[in-house]
Amino acid sequence: MDVLASLEPRRVFHFFEELTKIPHGSRHTKAVSDWLAAFGRERGLEVHQDALNNVILVGPASPGYEQAAPVIFQGHMDMVCEKAPGCTKDMEKEGLDLEVSGDEITARGTTLGADDGIAVAMGLALLDDLSIPRPRLEVVFTVDEEIGMLGAVDLDAGCLEGRRMINLDSEEEGVFTVGCAGGVDVNCILPIHREAFAGTCLEIKISGLTGGHSGAEIGKGRANADMLLGRLLLQLDREALYRLVEVEGGTKDNAIPREARALVITPEPEKFQAGAAAFGKAVQEEHRVTDPGLQVTVEPGNTEELPMDRLSTEKVQCLLTSLPSGVQAMSPELAGMVQTSLNLGILYTEKEQVCAGLLVRSSVESQKEMVAERIEGLLRQLGGQTVRAGDYPGWAYRTDSPLRDLFVQAYREQYGKEPKVEAIHAGVECGMFAAKLPGLDCISLGPTLTEIHTYRETMHIASVQRTWKLLLEVLKRMK
Repeated sequence: MDVLASLEPRRVFHFFEELTKIPHGSRHTKAVSDWLAAFGRERGLEVHQDALNNVILVGPASPGYEQAAPVIFQGHMDMVCEKAPGCTKDMEKEGLDLEVSGDEITARGTTLGADDGIAVAMGLALLDDLSIPRPRLEVVFTVDEEIGMLGAVDLDAGCLEGRRMINLDSEEEGVFTVGCAGGVDVNCILPIHREAFAGTCLEIKISGLTGGHSGAEIGKGRANADMLLGRLLLQLDREALYRLVEVEGGTKDNAIPREARALVITPEPEKFQAGAAAFGKAVQEEHRVTDPGLQVTVEPGNTEELPMDRLSTEKVQCLLTSLPSGVQAMSPELAGMVQTSLNLGILYTEKEQVCAGLLVRSSVESQKEMVAERIEGLLRQLGGQTVRAGDYPGWAYRTDSPLRDLFVQAYREQYGKEPKVEAIHAGVECGMFAAKLPGLDCISLGPTLTEIHTYRETMHIASVQRTWKLLLEVLKRMK
């Protein structure tokens, strides 16, 4: 007997459990894509399956809703596959082991995939029951959202007639997302030259920072270790003679780096260490609230590489202090909402160049472009170059949104309180669809999902039930 068989709504939990029997991690979605396409063909639905494994299933309107405007329902089919230490499950070949405890559904030893398996389950449950009052339903399941929204980027949306879209990929009940930032990676390459320089090798390290997501936490004033390293190197240039050997900090442009380090050669190690200590005290006081664990340390270093020459050292100092960083503009429409930002999240040194990776975000396309151009202008002046990658559009907040108003009204009547309506400073698939479907009225919501450990997530049964009830009520009102 299936683990979730007794739970209501039965069709939702049935399809969720069926999904968990099929491995469906990012980049491994062929099997689940074929399962979804077969579901549609078995029920005589309109089925579109592309080479990427995206699937679109179109179901007819229920009786009495034939004249209603169609609605798009969307989520992604891939999940993050993480395991507990010691778990031997092969998540590319084996399904999940579901467990129920009270109001909680988890998977034994692994992630659950409720993000975004619950969207798959609800979409199938809607299509499976034509007696549910609803307009023509265009259900879109994308692939590889967790590794860059790759399926949504290349999806052909030409078959979609709807201009109202419900995305079910939010993870907090009662929060309606109605806008998001677009983004672009700007990768910087700064040529350097090396020459002999006598002195002592020291390693300087900035560590203990709070870090965080470069979208969700960028407005909290947390220090960026790479940018602090630049400030330190510039200040030390006034305290002691030195030449840089290398700089390094961060490996992901969507994470605020918590650590950064540099190797230097200096004939004045005592002055260098004293200057670093003074800088450390100053920035500890500066960031005592946001980054209480901040540390600046200097230790003996070791290198077989020649240091950079004076000009290259100065150019790296300039790069790491002159790059724009953090919040650039706040939204004039949504109080407290970051509109434009950037994060230097990747920094490393090769033999003949220093490389930096930044992620620029903005809900205003022209501002995203402006910040990217500022970075490119700086690199040109320093004799370097930039390469853009991963450009994706934002999803602009609509002051006039009948779909949002419909959800807010239904939520208010169901709960007797107001939902939280917000835009987020991060990318979601809705931005891709808004760019492909002009005039799209869109909202993102979902039941509450929580993490127990880094590898484990929990889906709350009661929250799923309330979200399903809300969804059915809104579809009913779309006549």
